[in-house]
Amino acid sequence: MMSNRWRNGRTALVGAHFACFILAAFLLRLALAVFLGPGRKATGLDYALAFLIGLHLDVVATLCVLTLPVALIVAISPRRWAGRTFRRVWFGLGVLIWLGLVFLHISEGFFFEEYQSRFNPVAIDYLIYPHEVFVNIWEAYPVPLVVGLCLALAFGIMWGISRFIRRRELTTEPRRWGLLGGWIAATLIGLLSLRLYDANFSRERALNEISHNTFLSAYTAVATRNLDYLHFYPSMDRTAAYQTVRTALARPGIEFTGPPDSVVRHVSGDTNRPRLNLVILLEESLGSEFFGCLGRTNASLTPRLDELITREGLLFDNIYADGNRTIRGYEAVYASFPPLPGDSIVARDRTEDVETLGTLLGRDGYDTTFLYAGRGLFDGTGPFAKRNGFRNFLELKDFEKPVFTTVWGVCNEDLYDRVLVEARQKHAAGQAFFITSMSVSNHKPFTYPAGRIAEDPLERTRNNVVKYSDYALGRFFEQARKEPFWTNTIFCVAGDHGARVYGSQTIPIRSYEVPFMVFGPAVVPEPRRVNKLGCQLDIGPTLLGLIGRPYDTTFFGQDLLRQPEARSRVLLHHNRSVGIYRDQHLVIFSLNKKIEYFRGNPKVEQMRRVDAPDAVAEALVHEATAMFQVGDDLYMNRRYRVPVPPVK
Repeated sequence: MMSNRWRNGRTALVGAHFACFILAAFLLRLALAVFLGPGRKATGLDYALAFLIGLHLDVVATLCVLTLPVALIVAISPRRWAGRTFRRVWFGLGVLIWLGLVFLHISEGFFFEEYQSRFNPVAIDYLIYPHEVFVNIWEAYPVPLVVGLCLALAFGIMWGISRFIRRRELTTEPRRWGLLGGWIAATLIGLLSLRLYDANFSRERALNEISHNTFLSAYTAVATRNLDYLHFYPSMDRTAAYQTVRTALARPGIEFTGPPDSVVRHVSGDTNRPRLNLVILLEESLGSEFFGCLGRTNASLTPRLDELITREGLLFDNIYADGNRTIRGYEAVYASFPPLPGDSIVARDRTEDVETLGTLLGRDGYDTTFLYAGRGLFDGTGPFAKRNGFRNFLELKDFEKPVFTTVWGVCNEDLYDRVLVEARQKHAAGQAFFITSMSVSNHKPFTYPAGRIAEDPLERTRNNVVKYSDYALGRFFEQARKEPFWTNTIFCVAGDHGARVYGSQTIPIRSYEVPFMVFGPAVVPEPRRVNKLGCQLDIGPTLLGLIGRPYDTTFFGQDLLRQPEARSRVLLHHNRSVGIYRDQHLVIFSLNKKIEYFRGNPKVEQMRRVDAPDAVAEALVHEATAMFQVGDDLYMNRRYRVPVPPVK
């Protein structure tokens, strides 16, 4: 009888749930390590540490999130709730709790496969837009099978717990309030033992992610959406920061026209140059890895663009995305703004009057249009465009009778056909125009119209949809070449970010490489290839340089055709880390003012972590500290804009 006492009462009920929660977290970590982990790059000791640290985080998270509510419920339940009805209600409630938990763990496995990360800000952001996200999940994954499996497991777990607990003893616990008090005390001790980032023990990013806990990772993502930059990241004297940034942005033909604590400047040009039209086609998840012209060793997935760039294009073949989200591409390409930690400025609340290409070209008499293949609400695309220089914004509801739609929006063909319609109308009216579009086809569930490429669309693979994207772009240029505006329009194709995140660094730069291509006989009289290092921040200034007219700006990017090679650099963002890359040196800033150093050529190898900075790395630390600090200062004080009327 004494040997079974530990199975009696409410204490045993809470303890059984606690043990099962810990076991579930362990099994998820084991699955991630076996099927999706870093493999041979990690040693047995690395894995042992990952599981030990993970156990610590699991215990704290389970105390706080899962079993404390259970302890509270069983403590406040009156003893008269002793009958079969109470046990049945408790069983049903437990099934629902476990259904949610098991589904959450399985979902995190799929998320880890895509992003090589536990739930991070991407997951939190996606929850804001349930229509696109949940329909995408329904089409991309076997949801009924997964839910059925989760329900079966939830019933099995609750049945096992109910068999383990001596149910007739559930209400005889004489110290139920003592149980609750003890659990609260254990929770507080657990929280005091927790350091937010003690899971980052390894040089392998994937291993660090494996050691994390589901709930703590999600909490971190939510809690750090709007960060106090100066509190968490390296900083310097404010005056010195602005001086450093102005020095980095200076070159012949530029005159700083604002006060010392600004980056407002006038870029010289020829006022007699015609207002060349500008069309930017920003492409979803179209990383450089798919392009034969950018070094793909397997068969190229972009034969049309490869042929086009070889025959008549200007190719920048050393360009990196500034982040791994579409909204990071927006702020980089359209606003040439550094990628701050926390949320992108596109999704923040101080972005009602930001300097963008739309604002800048609008001041010079251009008509500005943003075409988005999806719903304008998603990622704040519509509000950002409308508030920041784009006179016209067209979205999914503005496409009548589209050829094909996915859960995310209209297919690339519909999008590009509308680009041509808008350009044709504005040209006929004698209006210089800037039109940009954002595609959505190259995204799970990877669907596209049949009959365009040889591959079966029912296969639903990324490679196939990249081939479709290439087909649609090739078709667009075939049609655009026949238009009267072809000869006085600059066309740009660029990726918003790479297809997937992979690599061991805190910021896996190797997966950030994207295409930047320019077409149009007005500025590309013959094919040309430029190998200068750059990033998405540089796309806008480079295109403005090709137009050749004077303008005022606050952009952080550089004209790659005029900037000296020694001044090139890449600013990067991943989750809550930011970095700078130049001369095969990568410097990364993370929470709590942590600084990491890497060396190597990301095009041919994984960059290697080094313990001590050399002279190049120290210079990069100084420049990056200034760049991100000034960016944060300008944004927080709503000063990332050119005064109106423009400073002359």
